[in-house]
Order: sequence, then structure tokens, then C-alpha cells
Amino acid sequence: MYQRTIEQMEQDLRQKIIIDIRKEADYRKETYPGARNIYGEEFGRYLERLPKDQPIYLICYTGENSLALAQEIGAQGYEIYSVEGGYREYLKRSLLASMRKGEEPGGRKEQEDRCKEIERSIVKKFRKDIWRKFTKAINEYELISDGDKIAVCISGGKDSMLMAKLFQELERHGKKNFEVVYLVMNPGYNELNFQMICNNAKILNVPITVFESEIFDIVAGEEDSPCYLCARMRRGYLYSKAKELGCNKIALGHHFDDVIETILMGMLYGAQVQTMMPKLHSTNFPGMELIRPLYLVREEAIIHWMNYNDLHFIQCACRFTEQCQACGGGSDENGEKGSKRAEVKELIRELRKKNPYIEMNIFRSVENVNLNTVIGYKKDGERHHFLDNY
Repeated sequence: MYQRTIEQMEQDLRQKIIIDIRKEADYRKETYPGARNIYGEEFGRYLERLPKDQPIYLICYTGENSLALAQEIGAQGYEIYSVEGGYREYLKRSLLASMRKGEEPGGRKEQEDRCKEIERSIVKKFRKDIWRKFTKAINEYELISDGDKIAVCISGGKDSMLMAKLFQELERHGKKNFEVVYLVMNPGYNELNFQMICNNAKILNVPITVFESEIFDIVAGEEDSPCYLCARMRRGYLYSKAKELGCNKIALGHHFDDVIETILMGMLYGAQVQTMMPKLHSTNFPGMELIRPLYLVREEAIIHWMNYNDLHFIQCACRFTEQCQACGGGSDENGEKGSKRAEVKELIRELRKKNPYIEMNIFRSVENVNLNTVIGYKKDGERHHFLDNY
């Protein structure tokens, strides 16, 4: 009674209201075309503003939370429906439609033209906000040297997929003499997520190298911190495979927002001042380095690029958090549990409303540390205190 498929919603030609009830951060990344955002837990505050003479369709991540909410609101006289399968079903439909399009006569030519437009957008429309920030990070932090062989690690999300395209452009237009391997690890993705990664690689013309691991099965019994263990294991597997392929560096898709969120998370939850470094040496794999070429690229620019080119990427491929994703929880691409990072992201967003320079100030705070004005610090594992030389 309170549930309809996407097809039924689209066949409803009346003037309708589509509402995405996921958290704003997930909504901002991507949603069903034309949907507005009202977070499910705050829905009651906006109920009186919604008309009773128009059909209302609710979308959550899997269709479960939206159904419960539709049943509750429908009892109050509203014509309201939960979209069966939710956002995941929309992504599945988009993937299948894209695959069919590529198989149709003329579809391959159309895909090639689309890929060229996507590439052109990087160096034209997004030249200032993405391309220049990418090349600035590479030059400023000396991320690439002649003779490097870099494993560009692709998780399937928007950040790593954009990073892959940026490396392709750098190979075409850059002056560095280096090699690239586009590395995809399948730690046990469900079929839909894995197919989406492969299909996006095809759309973007990224020649991926795929290898399997059993990380999801290994961490399945971990109750305390599966996300932390999974992230550490994924990093180890990527280093190992990259070294096997003759690479001396791995590139990860962490961006500017990840950096400043990490700084604040360290202060607020870890009682320490630290940052996510633009590059670092591996302690377990001698001779290997980790680099972060999107270090200066803002997440909002990545989202703009994705939406401008009508691209759809997975948000969280972890099968253990799929149900959590229905309410906006789960883990992000970095293996971080969603709650604390989401809290810090929201805090920064609120502070930005009062001070537009707040994000850059957070970023630069770890570049301007005055050791004469701190109580203590650690270097190479050794603790120092201001009284040592007072």
C-alpha cells in the first residue's frame, strides 16, 4: 500500500514530490534527479509544509527506512509511498541502462565521445578547481619523480575514479617520465558494486588491473573495529600487489576535505595535533611510498565534476555497512566509521557559514606550528617537553 517501484513512480504523471531522506552529505554526493532532501529523523518538522493533495515519494538507501516512514506518515492522511529498493535500485538501473547503451549499435562511438567530453571537462571547465590543484600538489609536495611506476588505487568511488582520469591527463600532457597501473582490488564486493566499478572504468576508458582478496570474509568475525582492520588490510594488500607489479608508489584518492577533517578529528577525539600527510614512506614495505595527489582538491569540486558529467559512483562498497547506509551510517572510502567523520564534516560546514576561510585556516594550522608555544611534541617516537630546554 505504501510502497511503489521506481517504474511506478516514473509512470505517475501527476505533479509529485520526491524526497531523499538520507543524510545531507549522502544527498549532496548524488540523488535521484529532482529529489529534495529532508533527513528522515527530522521529517516531522517539515510535515506541515507538505501538501496532502500531491503524491509524495520517499527514497532512502535501501527502501527500508523510507517504508517505515511512509507507513507512519500515510496514517495521517498523506498520499505517500516508499520507493522500493531506494537509492541502490536507482544506481542499479543507471548501471544497467549504461551497459545496454554501450552494447547498442553506435553505442561504442557514443561512449567514446562521452569519454572525450569528460576528459575535456577536466582541463577546461574544471581547470582551476581540479586540474591546477592536482598538478600543484604534485609539484609542491614532489609526489612524482622520473622513473616512478605508480599504482593508482581505485576503490570505485568518485575520488579514486577522478584521480585515475587525472593521471591519464598527466601522462598525456605532463613532462614526467613515469608509468601508471590502475589497480582495483576486489575484497569481496557484492556483484552490483563490482559491476559498477568495472562499468565506470569502461565509461571512463581506464584500463584497470583487478585482483581478488578475501578481506571481507576475514574481518567478518571482528566485532570491535572491523573498519579499522579492513582499512589496514586493504592498504597492505595494495602495497603487496603494487610491489609485485614493479611499482614503487601507490596513489590514494584522499582529498582536501579528508585532510582537514582528519586534523579536527585528531584534536577532538584523539587529543593530538596531526594531519594526513601528502606522502609518506611505508614502514612494512621498504622502498614503497604512499602519495595523495588530490591533497589540494576540494570535495565539492569533485562532486560538481561528477554531476556535470552525469556520472554515478559507489559510495560505500562494504557489505557489512549496507544496512547502515540506509540511515546514512557505515564507513567511508577511507575505512573510517561514518559517525565521527560525519560530525566533523557538519561542524566544518557550520563554521564555514560564519567564516569562509575556516577550511583553509584549519589546513594551514599544521603548516604553522610554533614549537616555542606548545607544551610537548613527539618526533620519531621520542617525546619532547618544553621544560627540557626551559
